Parts: sequence; C-alpha cells; structure tokens
Amino acid sequence: MFASFGKSWRLVKASYGVLKQDKQLLVFPLASTVALFFVTLMLMLPLAATGILDAAQADGGEVSGGQGMTAFVIMFLFYFINYTIIIFSNTALIGAAMIRLDGGTPTVRDGLNIAQSRLGTILGWAAIAATVGMILQALQNAARDSDNIATQIIGSILVSLAGFAWNLITFLVIPVYVIENVGPIESIKRSASLLKKTWGENITGSFSMGIIQFLLILAIALLIGLPLFLLAASTGSAIFIGFVVLVMLVLIGGVSIFFSALNAIFQAALYKYAVSDGRDEAVNEFFDAELISGAFEPKPAR
Repeated sequence: MFASFGKSWRLVKASYGVLKQDKQLLVFPLASTVALFFVTLMLMLPLAATGILDAAQADGGEVSGGQGMTAFVIMFLFYFINYTIIIFSNTALIGAAMIRLDGGTPTVRDGLNIAQSRLGTILGWAAIAATVGMILQALQNAARDSDNIATQIIGSILVSLAGFAWNLITFLVIPVYVIENVGPIESIKRSASLLKKTWGENITGSFSMGIIQFLLILAIALLIGLPLFLLAASTGSAIFIGFVVLVMLVLIGGVSIFFSALNAIFQAALYKYAVSDGRDEAVNEFFDAELISGAFEPKPAR
C-alpha cells in the first residue's frame, strides 16, 4: 500500500510539473464541470419531476411501452451529451499537453482547435462510450435487483470487472486520435495494441492518482467541512449551513478539476512513452522511466 502511495504521489508531482507550466489549461476541466452541471439540471430534473426517471430505473434498463421508450431515449441522450462534453474537454487538454511534451507552449485556443478538428471522432467515441455505459449500468441494475443474493454479488463483481477492462483497453483512445487522426473504432484497437505491446498481454492497473485525490478530499471534509458544519448547525442558520455546503462543493470540485487535468496529462505522457518505446526525451524530462514503465503490470500468476 505504501509503495503504491509513493508511486501515486510521484505521479502527481510529475504530472503537475507539466501542468504548472500551462495552468491556463485548467479551464478545460472547469468548463466541462460547469457544462455537466447545467446539462444535468436541464435533463434530469424534468425527468425526475415527470416520473420518467423513476420508470427508467424501475425497468432496469428494459424498454416497456411508450414511457419506457421515452425514458430510454432521454437517458441515452443524457449519457451521450455528458460523454461528449467530457471527451471534448479531455481532447483539448490532452492535445495541449502533447504540445508541451513536444517542447511547445500551448494555449487554450490550441487545445480548442485540436478538439474542434477531431469533432467527428469525438462524437463517434461519445456514442460508443455512452452505449457501453448504458449497457454496464443496465447489467449493474439487473444484478442489484435480483432476488438471489449470490447473483447480486457475483453479477456486481463481473460488471465491475468488465467496466475496469473497458477503461483499461480504451485508456489511450484520446491520445491516439489526437495524434494519429483516426476514427473511434481504430483508436480503440490502437489503444489496446499499444498497451499490449508496451506493457504485455495480461496487464492490470498498477497505480493511479485516485488514492491521493481521495485522501485530499477526505482531509478537506474532516479538517474544514466537519468543523464548519458543526459550527453552522450550532447556530441553526439555514443560510450558514447552505454556505458551508457551497464551500465544500467548491473545494471538492476544485480538487476534482485539478486531478482531472493531471490524469489527462498522464494519458498524453503514457501515449508518447508507448509509441517511442520509452525513448521520448520530453516525457523522460518530466516522468522518470520507472514511473511510466510501472503504470501497468502483468497480472500475478495464480
């Protein structure tokens, strides 16, 4: 655990070494977060108010009748729009990070231009990701709603493993189409091929920045959120309580935005490492070889 934490911390520092030279690139995950918030308000609140959302959840992803079909279409639209926003933002950020790793000085406009030039691929990739996301969610709901406890447990584990495998296989999709300008299907194949070529046929995630992000959010909640909430509760002021909730949302949102940028930078670095067989000088300047080569590792023998 401590070794994994140490690697994760080094990864955070290395990725930040790239980000601190172009802090303006944080505008991409920030804009994405704001856009996702408004999309949720515009789509999910009307669904909840009309009862269609409850119907979709009750159906467990199955289409039954006119309301079921409406729920299915709107839910897919919700997934598709959300994925499009996230993927567009990540494409712009990864494209800009590639410029930095190539020795250039990227701007926000550079990132936007790269994302706009790949808009067709972004929409195609968003449609694929939304479809897979809905299928996995439907399977998760089916497992959860089963009357058999064994089915619930085994089904949830299998769906989680399938989701993990999908995320692993597609980890380099965005860097692939940013640089190689290929379609979403070819990008998926290329991503899987690069991972297999560089890290082996049977690979598993080794470490990530998730543990650092979790610990930072936990520290904010315990050291800032809890005292403020207790203070607000002692006053009995609804306005004060609402203010504390808003402050916590801003702080946690800021942490999420920051780590989203770091993850995108790391994706760019992993791609450049993979295509150069570890000989990319710019990547090696920010990330030491051990850190990158240890990003994935063979599955342990059983």
